[in-house]
Amino acid sequence: MRWRGRRQSTQIEDRRGRGPIPRAGMGLGCGGLVLVLLFALVTGQDPMQLVEAIGGSSQPAPSSSSAGPGGQPGDELGKFAAVVLADTEDTWNGLFRQMGKRYQLPGLVLFDQAVRSACGMNSSAVGPFYCPADQKVYIDLGFFGELERRFGAPGDFAQAYVIAHEIGHHVQNQLGISNEVHRMQQRASKRQANELSVRLELQADCFAGVWAAQAHRQRQLLEPGDVEEGLRAAAAIGDDMMQRRAGGYVSPESWTHGSSEQRQRWLRRGMESGDPDACETFEQRSL
Repeated sequence: MRWRGRRQSTQIEDRRGRGPIPRAGMGLGCGGLVLVLLFALVTGQDPMQLVEAIGGSSQPAPSSSSAGPGGQPGDELGKFAAVVLADTEDTWNGLFRQMGKRYQLPGLVLFDQAVRSACGMNSSAVGPFYCPADQKVYIDLGFFGELERRFGAPGDFAQAYVIAHEIGHHVQNQLGISNEVHRMQQRASKRQANELSVRLELQADCFAGVWAAQAHRQRQLLEPGDVEEGLRAAAAIGDDMMQRRAGGYVSPESWTHGSSEQRQRWLRRGMESGDPDACETFEQRSL
């Protein structure tokens, strides 16, 4: 990918190095933490902020050593994420204008180990995720190392695909697709709800492909081999591949993201068309 020297998004927040719970609270003890939680329930205040305020004077939580001026990431991988985010902004701003809509910029939070979002606490084990409640993507950049070592999918475009897929969920949120799917899932059986989840995830893959196509047409972002990197990454995190890797049997009725072949197919469809209308997974009888 030709990403160096390009614009970095200002919608990125680097929380790396802070840890999931402020270290200042460690000196309160269990009893003190219980009192803080009770006080927070009564007053409606954020308990994490109270913990930090009470114990933070002597042992402040460390700031990220990789953060640059203004809280922007100062390391290469963080800058890469900021560039990819900026490019998705340019692409979806333009596509939303064509739809007669306004694209609201999502945030991107970099974290390590665990993170607190408007959707609750999550550890790095869940992988990258999008929280519709605060319209932010959360990612532990250590996942990129896992993508290469554990899943056999190296390359900067493989990493960009991961970010673009989560931004695809933001696009779905903006277009009202996510809410509609969640309403349908509440009335569906477990198997039907899983199938709806698969269609939602495959559409996000397709939207990631749309971004890649638009970015290359308008800004010549891609280099030879990038498409193959993206397709390899999509295949590596297919539900069937994940189930095999875990040593279990392949169970299609339990899938929530789609098979390797399905994920590749929809990512490729987005990259070949560059058109969000080509990503109507919910209108397809066969995925």
